[in-house]
Amino acid sequence: MADKKRSIYSSKWLQKYCKDQYVIKARKQELRSRSWFKLDSINHTDMLISSGMTVIDLGSAPGGWTIYVKNRIGNTGRIIACDILPMRRISGVNFLQGDCSDPNVFKILRTWIGQQKAHVVLSDMSPNMTGISIIDVNRSICLGHVALNICRDVLMCGGAFLVKVFQGKGLDKYMYDVRSLFHIVKIRKPDASRSHSREVYIVAKKRKYN
Repeated sequence: MADKKRSIYSSKWLQKYCKDQYVIKARKQELRSRSWFKLDSINHTDMLISSGMTVIDLGSAPGGWTIYVKNRIGNTGRIIACDILPMRRISGVNFLQGDCSDPNVFKILRTWIGQQKAHVVLSDMSPNMTGISIIDVNRSICLGHVALNICRDVLMCGGAFLVKVFQGKGLDKYMYDVRSLFHIVKIRKPDASRSHSREVYIVAKKRKYN
């Protein structure tokens, strides 16, 4: 029964995806993903990314956010992208394929960052969707904690964090944990985020000194 439910969910999702206005726009503009528009909207509102910054992009494949960031940080900035899935090469981007929750993968990521900490950590990581909300929300919050833990290690004082999570049980506790690390915390739902989707984006700014 669970397999049948997942199959129906996947079929309906694919039908909506092909008709999505942002999917169509992304294809016309030759972007790698529709998520480009989500980051563009958030960045215009919250001004997270600018020239010369060092940015960590978690859950980067297929590269929509990575390209957006690369265009805004310029040649003086630096971006390190990481995903468990492969990603086509982007000039000037250091890409690490692996699970960032794996201590060995994180050790490599930390080595690549070196002495200079990041100005911004982005996470568009998403679990494999089952269509069962309680499972999908729980997995999403777990990924959010992975990203937050990485922030604790690599994000500079005063830095910013942007993370996708799903609304549901556990989100309030996660928000509390984010607020313990940042002075400013807001929730965003960009237009490119489907209205029926549980996803929201947490914008956290001005990392506390601790």
